[in-house]
Amino acid sequence: MKRVALVTGSSRGIGRGIALQLAQDGWAVAINYLQQKEKAEALVEQLRSEGCEAIAVQADVSNRQAVRKMVATVEAELGPVELLVNNAGVAGQGLFQDETDEQWDHYMGVNLGGARNTIQAVLPHMLHEKRGCILNISSMWGLRGASCEVTYSCTKAALIALTRSLALELAPSHIRVNCIAPGVIHTDMVRGLGEETLTGLVEQTPLGRLGTPEDIAHAAAFLASEKASFITGQVLSVDGGFIV
Repeated sequence: MKRVALVTGSSRGIGRGIALQLAQDGWAVAINYLQQKEKAEALVEQLRSEGCEAIAVQADVSNRQAVRKMVATVEAELGPVELLVNNAGVAGQGLFQDETDEQWDHYMGVNLGGARNTIQAVLPHMLHEKRGCILNISSMWGLRGASCEVTYSCTKAALIALTRSLALELAPSHIRVNCIAPGVIHTDMVRGLGEETLTGLVEQTPLGRLGTPEDIAHAAAFLASEKASFITGQVLSVDGGFIV
């Protein structure tokens, strides 16, 4: 039986790594993107060349109607979503006193509202079938405060609360909800911090290196598998020991 996964924000970075791993594990994967159409389609082409089933679907996850349309497209082309990975997100640094209403609403709308929109869109089928898996990608900064990233940290902490609460609500329907809290992962977003900052972050990480998208992908693949069938409501830190 075909297993269908939807990974939001998966044209690059952590999301791309997760989509690749899931496809290699036999999932039919929907690659969601906002603006990076070429990268999303290139990933789909790569996966298909490897014998995997994949499609690219555009949607702003903060837009409820766009998300519903995206899920309908996935269901029509691949089938009902059995695994949802909420990875799409925005990040940035700045003083909290300078935070504007627009910035606050944007972070909340994408990082937290996006997860709500996608979950609500895929839940009807999961509830009907009494099975399914939801993975929320939070951050170690959702477990520990981050100076100059207050709003981002708020959204990631909220995702953890969403995970734990929803896991309890959906457990009677045998739908598992878990969360991954990545540490500093070597992606385009993190490279923008500059070499000096990255060197300092490596020094602060007990395992002595930055994480890779593959590190997060392996954790996601495990939590999505039957090997994790008795795990729900958990937050798995994949951060090299940064916040032990």
